[in-house]
Amino acid sequence: MHEPDAYTYAYPHPAVTTDTVLLTLRDDDLQALLIRRGRPPFAGQWALPGGFLDIDEDLDRCAARELQEETGIADPYMEQFHAFGDVGRDPRERVVSVAYLALAPAASLRAQAGDDAADAQWHGLGALPELAFDHARVIAAARRHLTDRLTRSTIVFRLLPQTFTLETLRRAHELLLDAALDERNFREWVLDRHPIEAVEGPAQLGEGDTAYRLTRHVDRYRVDPQRPPVPN
Repeated sequence: MHEPDAYTYAYPHPAVTTDTVLLTLRDDDLQALLIRRGRPPFAGQWALPGGFLDIDEDLDRCAARELQEETGIADPYMEQFHAFGDVGRDPRERVVSVAYLALAPAASLRAQAGDDAADAQWHGLGALPELAFDHARVIAAARRHLTDRLTRSTIVFRLLPQTFTLETLRRAHELLLDAALDERNFREWVLDRHPIEAVEGPAQLGEGDTAYRLTRHVDRYRVDPQRPPVPN
């Protein structure tokens, strides 16, 4: 039986936090949910929802808890995508942050500030305010991660409701890629590549057009180097 302090080390330990980049499509824009910090450091500035890892808590639970406590949003799709540990990124102490990407359709989200957040609002990625810590870098990395996965998986469908139109899906791709896509080429490409099917009734987005739904999620496609990843 070891002594209680047998695994207590003399050198300093960094603290660990989680930060979540929650994205959705609102008002024909790709937007992130930010909270206004109610406490120092950076009191009054916008930041990502997040906070310190409890000693008896795993990372996924911490990210979900902090998101719900600060914004009132529970159970979006979430995946861990990177860690940020630059020295000096947090003026309080040495802090390493494990970042999560969260995605959900806009209609399912009702943000309300809570805990130590003074406010919670959606902001377009093209017009972000000045952000606390290194959160501008975290958001930029989250977008790169999502864009990389865009044509290699079905992750984009996490942003859409259960039924949608091809026009809505094309617009989601255009916003993420920051590029216009030919309607006919996109239609042929997406119907060939993604496991989607037409359904009866109007779409939840784009009423009046043919409605589609995803039949199964695919985490990663096999990439064909001879095939253009995105239709022109």
